[in-house]
Amino acid sequence: MRLPVLVLLLLAATPAMGQPYRGPIIDVHLHVGPAAPGAPNPATGEPTTAGSDAERERLTLERMRRHGIVLGLVSGPDAYMASMRKAGGDAIWSGAFLDDGRTSLPPPEDLRKAFASGELKVLGEVGAQYHGLDASDPWFEPYLALAEEFDIPVGIHTGLGPPGTPYGCCPDFSVELGNPKLLEPMLKRHPKLRVWLMHAGWPYLQETKALMYVYPQLHADVSVINWIIPRQEFHDYLRALVTAGLGDRLMFGSDQMVWPEAISLAVEGVDSAGFLTPAQKRAIFHDNAARFLKLDPAAGE
Repeated sequence: MRLPVLVLLLLAATPAMGQPYRGPIIDVHLHVGPAAPGAPNPATGEPTTAGSDAERERLTLERMRRHGIVLGLVSGPDAYMASMRKAGGDAIWSGAFLDDGRTSLPPPEDLRKAFASGELKVLGEVGAQYHGLDASDPWFEPYLALAEEFDIPVGIHTGLGPPGTPYGCCPDFSVELGNPKLLEPMLKRHPKLRVWLMHAGWPYLQETKALMYVYPQLHADVSVINWIIPRQEFHDYLRALVTAGLGDRLMFGSDQMVWPEAISLAVEGVDSAGFLTPAQKRAIFHDNAARFLKLDPAAGE
């Protein structure tokens, strides 16, 4: 059967929705640290493929290469970050971190040296929520001033933590402290800061949209929610942010912890969003982060 010429023209003009992404990727949310042999993946139930510290590092870099990840922002214990930088070269940036494995950030004077030397290029992941802390409170001000001085991007954990978090690692964890709206005082005081919401504030959709609308410098990554929550829930959340006009400030992240295979799951989570055009996928996977991190837009080509 021959299709009418008008139909063929319309099909040719339609964006290639649902096509697999084949371009470069920037992962703005990775972790390094000790392996957890046998730990079941919370999404699949399968044990991690990394049986040792060396395997965790090797398999993470292997997954990065497999998916065309040209840059990964990592946080974790200093020795593990140094090892990852040595193994990954220019494809790895290290960040000062405060999360469920560390009780405080390094002293500001130590970070000053690390930022000045280029040893650390990011302030994050800042998991203040795990310690019952609000990142807009005075304790964080010296670090924010330092990040502003050196023009260092700041990644702050928002949203939720794993089920049972207050009963395990972090008794001071609070769901309320994951609400992105709590960061507004900080954003008012530091209008020049490059800040991104890790986990895109899920499940605080309305608050995330409101904050990103009012503060156009604010970005967000879609890490962990792109593989650990039900796929439909993630796609609904992602679609809502894109529909709200925020697609040019969403960035890919995997939040690879002790499961290197989670990188593949995270890539698939975004790539399977059939409502995204090829240009929108390219923006989320690479271009938005390249702009936010002040990289060459063609980096990784």
